[in-house]
Amino acid sequence: MFRKPENIVTLKYMLQTAEKGGFAVGAFSPRYSPIIRAVFRAGQKMHSPILVQIAQIELQWYQYTLAEFAQAFWDQFAIERPTVPVGLHLDHTQDFKLIKEAIACGFTSVMIDASAKPLAENIAITRQVVEYAHARGVSVEAELGRIGTADFMESETDEELFTDPDEAEEFVLATGVDALAVSVGTAHGVYTVRQPRVDVERIKAIRARTPVHLVLHGGSGTPKELIEPAIHLAGGGISKINVATDLELALLQALGRVSRLTNEAMKAVSEKDLAPGLAAVQAVVEDKISRFLGSQNHADDYLD
Repeated sequence: MFRKPENIVTLKYMLQTAEKGGFAVGAFSPRYSPIIRAVFRAGQKMHSPILVQIAQIELQWYQYTLAEFAQAFWDQFAIERPTVPVGLHLDHTQDFKLIKEAIACGFTSVMIDASAKPLAENIAITRQVVEYAHARGVSVEAELGRIGTADFMESETDEELFTDPDEAEEFVLATGVDALAVSVGTAHGVYTVRQPRVDVERIKAIRARTPVHLVLHGGSGTPKELIEPAIHLAGGGISKINVATDLELALLQALGRVSRLTNEAMKAVSEKDLAPGLAAVQAVVEDKISRFLGSQNHADDYLD
């Protein structure tokens, strides 16, 4: 029977420690399986905890399976041998079958995203996932409110999609979820039309109603001065920040590409040609760790 290395940890444990230490953990999506090692190398060099993640939609975009991503993670982990705390996370997912597959593949946390559903339905779906995952030692993240994309115009009604603090309290109590992704002004993707903002007062209000660990999606392109106040809140602020687009942009620029490849096409790139891309991704992860997350040199916080 496969035994996970001791430094492979759950999301709940990783965020508990981050919250106590006043930093956030980066959840980095390499998107292409050959790039996972760049995240390992950055975490090891910066002596920082790291999360490697992939989302359901990314598997569709890059045309490969969850099992292939998981196998690449474990293979590259065995080669790189990082000693810092590492988590393997399934990001935005609506498919319970995929969540079960992720848990079978050794993922330490999963995200069920039923945020498009009415509150009662979101609660029911999330609770089912929590019961299944917790019975298998796996942490669960969920989402409340709607985290949009960065390529649409902001309107006066945007805040209608933000996480309601009272609903957050009800949701967490009813589901037992370990982490909650909140909608407070950031968005997925590249900020070409709307501009990022972080509603710190809303985060404070959510924190006042629930001790659940809070997650900020849309970390790519969000300025440091917006992120730092959200992390450093009395009683704990944002403990996990997702970064995906910035990694891919750096990778493609280093490879001289302007559009995404399939995963198979990326695997076909020679090691020599891929090296600048790996270095570029590693540099971005290191920069996020040191300047945005504050997680540099916090790996030892996880030692018993």
